[in-house]
Amino acid sequence: MDMSLDDTVDLDFSGYSTTTTTATDRDDSYCKWDDWSPVVDWNTLSGEHDDFQDLIESMMDDDSHGVNINSTVGDVEEEGCNSASTDTMVSDEDNNGSDFKGLRLVHLLMAAAEALTGVNKSRDLARVILVRLKELVSPTDGTNMERLAAYFTDALQGLLEGAGAKHMISNGTHRDDHHHHHQSDVLAAFQLLQDMSPFVKFGHFTANQAILEAVSKERRIHIVDYDIMEGIQWASLIQALVSRKDGPPAPHLRITALSRGGGGGGGGGRRSIGTVQETGRRLTAFAASIGQPFSFHQCRLDSDETFRPTALKLVRGEALIINCMLHLPHFSYRAPDSVASFLSGAKTLKPKAVTLVEEEVGPTGDGGFVGRFMDSLHHYSAVYDSLEAGFPMQGRARALVERVFLGPRISATLGRIYRGGQEGGCWGEWLERVGFKGVDISFANHCQAKLLLGLFNDGYRVEELANNRLVLGWKSRPLLSASVWSDSDLFN
Repeated sequence: MDMSLDDTVDLDFSGYSTTTTTATDRDDSYCKWDDWSPVVDWNTLSGEHDDFQDLIESMMDDDSHGVNINSTVGDVEEEGCNSASTDTMVSDEDNNGSDFKGLRLVHLLMAAAEALTGVNKSRDLARVILVRLKELVSPTDGTNMERLAAYFTDALQGLLEGAGAKHMISNGTHRDDHHHHHQSDVLAAFQLLQDMSPFVKFGHFTANQAILEAVSKERRIHIVDYDIMEGIQWASLIQALVSRKDGPPAPHLRITALSRGGGGGGGGGRRSIGTVQETGRRLTAFAASIGQPFSFHQCRLDSDETFRPTALKLVRGEALIINCMLHLPHFSYRAPDSVASFLSGAKTLKPKAVTLVEEEVGPTGDGGFVGRFMDSLHHYSAVYDSLEAGFPMQGRARALVERVFLGPRISATLGRIYRGGQEGGCWGEWLERVGFKGVDISFANHCQAKLLLGLFNDGYRVEELANNRLVLGWKSRPLLSASVWSDSDLFN
């Protein structure tokens, strides 16, 4: 769809707050829409910038992911329990700078991964290396590389001590969600994440702009959302529908959110349903407060998180939109079988548009555990480096985001890799294989993404691929992508 820049919907880049707030009887801890963009006293946060992404990239450029374990472990054993030797080594590393220590940490992590799963694997050797790593790093202090290495060390330790049992829930799914943290910590971490990086807004705004263009002349819109979370994405869309300068009056918007069945008796299903209900009440009140015709429904997935299209309530005359946000930093992990069942089921519904936002996880080939371990280290090093641009060193804000979102995600990611599970892949390619057709990203949408990135560190970049896909990257590393699709039969 050709659009001029003037046609771009006026989305609020400063946050998802609005001048209208929803009245509520809840206490002050209740999440209002205007609570999502806090004013942070950054004067209390200080420290120098530390960039180590180039270091990891240089490691990834090697022809092999192999590492000389005997040499590395020889150093470890020599330093092992001798405190005087350890003190001397740390002093030397301080003198040589953080780059030397960062390189050493990467070597130790690779050696530990190789000892855990390689041809000459040795659990005792892995244990010795991990003990040494724990002496060198802390998840709450030090450089980017040191904090990142601390979380990778903890994840490897979990695998060593029982295949990561402490990161499992009762149905065997790796727990990388944030429900085990206090709700106030989760809320604060999310606020900081969306204010200090474009991760959240890039996906939401790109998808919303594509939706608005697809339904510009529709009178009734039905959005089916695979993982609605707190519903933040839809606040800006609702406001944009009401604020349209031209065209018909605001259309009726219906959102159906999928809730998890919660098999395994862990209580996850009840929590998911309760969270979705709360999101629905908040969205309904917000829409009413600004005059947007709106209704909200739930559709429960089966106990194995399979989607049945027949469970969805469809109304004749509605323009159907499928929205699928996957594995963003603050999102819970969704199993590939569940995602596939949702997208394949959506194909039978012949939607007018499918908006897909997914994490760019890098290669998922046959590199074995060590190769995929290094891919993950490369990916999360880019994430840490990009967040460092917005979070001052050793600040409480940065530490909170890492502890609530990134640490658990790293542990769960390595757990899935360790068991040979799938860690993603490109769902856009999957959509194309099952018969969806790409919808071109409009000039207005592309410009909107560039304007958004202009509000953040200049290390971020946006690239258009295959006409229907925008990729958000940090320097040379893709982080996540947003693509737009439609049922191919609609083009015939």
